[in-house]
Amino acid sequence: MFASPTETDIAPSGTLLGLLQRGRGDGWLHALAAPRAEAVAALEHCVLHDPRRDWQLEHRSLYYARLYAELGAGLGAVAAHLHDPEDARRTDEERTGLALSVLGHLTAYGNRRALSLLRRYAAEGSNWRWALDELAVRDDDAGLRALAPAILARFPATPEGDAALTAAVRDSFEPRPWRIWARDSRRPAQRARLERALERGDFDRWQRQLRPPGPQPGWGVRAVLDWAQQGYEHTPRQWREAAAARCLGAVAGPGDRDELLAAAAQGPPAARAAALRHLAERADPEVFALIEAGADAPDPDVATAAVTAFSRMRARGALDHARHWAARPDRLGSAAAAMVAGCGERADAPLVLSALLRAVRVHGSDARELRPLVEGAGRLAVTAAVPVLRHVYRETSSSHLRGDTARALAATDPAFPTGFAIECLWDCEEDTREVAALHAATVDKRVVERLRRLAADPAEQAGVQTAVRGRLGGRATG
Repeated sequence: MFASPTETDIAPSGTLLGLLQRGRGDGWLHALAAPRAEAVAALEHCVLHDPRRDWQLEHRSLYYARLYAELGAGLGAVAAHLHDPEDARRTDEERTGLALSVLGHLTAYGNRRALSLLRRYAAEGSNWRWALDELAVRDDDAGLRALAPAILARFPATPEGDAALTAAVRDSFEPRPWRIWARDSRRPAQRARLERALERGDFDRWQRQLRPPGPQPGWGVRAVLDWAQQGYEHTPRQWREAAAARCLGAVAGPGDRDELLAAAAQGPPAARAAALRHLAERADPEVFALIEAGADAPDPDVATAAVTAFSRMRARGALDHARHWAARPDRLGSAAAAMVAGCGERADAPLVLSALLRAVRVHGSDARELRPLVEGAGRLAVTAAVPVLRHVYRETSSSHLRGDTARALAATDPAFPTGFAIECLWDCEEDTREVAALHAATVDKRVVERLRRLAADPAEQAGVQTAVRGRLGGRATG
């Protein structure tokens, strides 16, 4: 009935590897029941070959670290991966980021081998900044001080090296190591160099605030539209649609409406995009025809801008048009269906269900447009959507979307507390574990045991622990 996942690097959802790659709770439980060698091999494959669709949005590191600890798995494969010669050629964060995050969590659990690997990689590896950030929140002052010579050796004592050091200090995610090194009285040369870098970094930020780029006082509508188009024509291209729309909000008056309408209808791409967004934000009565024309334009940048402008609207007229456009098989139709799902009423449930079924059938269980439709199915309590929601939950490779689906099932599926909610207690996403803690039926002995372990785990997130303690407290008083 439904399309299957298209990602060739994600194993089927019915396999141990596929479950672990998705970060599902069932993967954790199956790994504990499987032969240890098979479970460790699948776990290592996931950590060394990051399976996430969006590594900046989805979580896996705590999930995998907990499983490493539960299985008593060694870290030899992780060490070999970090120090492989490929590390010098592939310096992208995606190659080692997940492994370093797993080591960070294992360090927090007291694993000295993980701490040693992080220290060594920070001193020698290409993705040393990530390792240093992990150490910044977990290592002691003495351990961090010992890393200073190796880290600073990356920055030669030249004008270029000093500039690179200033940028590294200024842009660091965790400033603690740099400040420790700048206060180290036993290394006066290091201390002086880092004090200068910290000072230059503060000065750079101050200069940015004093000289912000962009429109200047006295600009009018034409100047702002020209500025937006100039950025579009730069190499590399600078897309200034949002900034230009904000500027138009400050400079445009009633007498500029005709010029804005003309730009939105026939202007060059960036100017047209900025004008469309400005008019959409003010719910101009003519903007819907302009959006529809833009969405049908042959220029993909104009089409994207038109859809984006419409998706930001919240006026009553926008919802009426969304109901009319939701059946369109293009991106404007997807944006319209998402608007109905997010702002519609109970009477819109059939429309949301139809869009949800179409998205899964045409684009599969990882379709980009699924998230608002899944949320809408839960918000409107579309019980007829339960079969497709269960399918998305099982098959999607996005743990973020699976969490949204779990929340929708909690609102629509009477079987959720005794079904998926139980495995969600072991899910990789904290929001999904929180949903499970609120809904999982405690008649299952595994649920009570898991709730107690989550309550006692210092690495667990506050929201999850609050929900867990509420359930345990209610069970005790009950």
